[in-house]
Amino acid sequence: MGEDASATRAYVLHPEIKSDPGRRDATAALEEGVALARALPELEVAGAQVVGLPKVHPGTLFGKGKIAEIKEWLAEADAGLVLIDGPVSPVQQRNLEKEWKVKLLDRTGLILEIFSDRAATREGVLQVEMAALSYQRTRLVRAWTHLERQRGGLGFVGGPGETQIEADRRAIDAQLNRLKKSLEKVVKTRELHRKARAKVPFPIVALVGYTNAGKSTLFNRLTGADVMAKDMLFATLDPTMRRVELPTGDEVILSDTVGFISELPTQLVAAFRATLEEVLEADIILHVRDISHPQSEAQNASVRRTLKQLDVDPEVPMLEVLNKIDLLPEDDEDYLRAMNRTDAKVFPISAVTGQGIDALLAEVADELKGKTRDMTLTLDWSQGAAQSWLQREGVIESETQTDSGWTLQVRWTAIQQAKFEKQFPDAF
Repeated sequence: MGEDASATRAYVLHPEIKSDPGRRDATAALEEGVALARALPELEVAGAQVVGLPKVHPGTLFGKGKIAEIKEWLAEADAGLVLIDGPVSPVQQRNLEKEWKVKLLDRTGLILEIFSDRAATREGVLQVEMAALSYQRTRLVRAWTHLERQRGGLGFVGGPGETQIEADRRAIDAQLNRLKKSLEKVVKTRELHRKARAKVPFPIVALVGYTNAGKSTLFNRLTGADVMAKDMLFATLDPTMRRVELPTGDEVILSDTVGFISELPTQLVAAFRATLEEVLEADIILHVRDISHPQSEAQNASVRRTLKQLDVDPEVPMLEVLNKIDLLPEDDEDYLRAMNRTDAKVFPISAVTGQGIDALLAEVADELKGKTRDMTLTLDWSQGAAQSWLQREGVIESETQTDSGWTLQVRWTAIQQAKFEKQFPDAF
């Protein structure tokens, strides 16, 4: 792959704050920062360094000596953009840009750029724009517009892009209000689609996991769909849903979602909550993990924290899918540990080779059989066949006869409900 002459040369810095006891492993964090940068096609990574800091300097982040040293690195690398893998205040950003004579993006700004590049649905685009405007409200946007940009977008990496974001806060607030109104309309439309889908309410199986864990590859294998599955962070942003037949013949809706990432800014979690609504409505969650990744355990903890932030019901069954088992040698400690897991909810698989997938799908079918939900049904006397079907299935908890028919309290599985609604669509 040749170098793109029009690409912006970016230098990635990961500040390792020595006084922070909860800091991430610096080497892994820098690798992730570089992967984030590579997720944008118009960036070329010209260099990357971990920068150790005893403490944060309020006005400049780094001390004077370190600022001078980094300036030399940037000159050597001919970098026009610095990506700092961490938070940078507007004051720090302004001072560093002035000192280094380059454009600077912090982690939040870079993730917003990637979200802008990936968002495919109308709702995704609106949510990105709203998160970006909120982020930019305190930033000096005007100073960045001299840099050209080859594509539309938010205008962080280059120029103004699709929407000229006014530096004036009142203009930004007015735009935010317009976006909120547009988003409300889009959300209502989605609700109508969801209600239409609920007429044949297949159980929802949601794939979640750290970004780049192989969710889209697994989704493609199970559904035959052509979802972008690249070795790239945030390859999927908007959920994709497809119908999948289990080995039992029962059908489910499989939902592929955006990958989670450590230290995702809270305003972005909030902005994408609606995009992740299939996870909130899921009957089963498959947590896909890259078991071959050296930071697999840390990624696992990060995903679980994010699910908690999203208020995912802890009662929803979650199966742990240890993916990319094919990348580990058979005598590897992680491979042996994964293959000998005694937890019935843990499944070592390879989305690429198909290893272990049959056992995973069999467990999904078993889980769906065991998970029940309560509902009240009202049937008229002409719907005796539907009432007989419910009796045969043994799902009626209580039954009251009325002048016009039956009022039934039923407890059934998602699969039983799907079968019933397919056979008796007029019963609702």
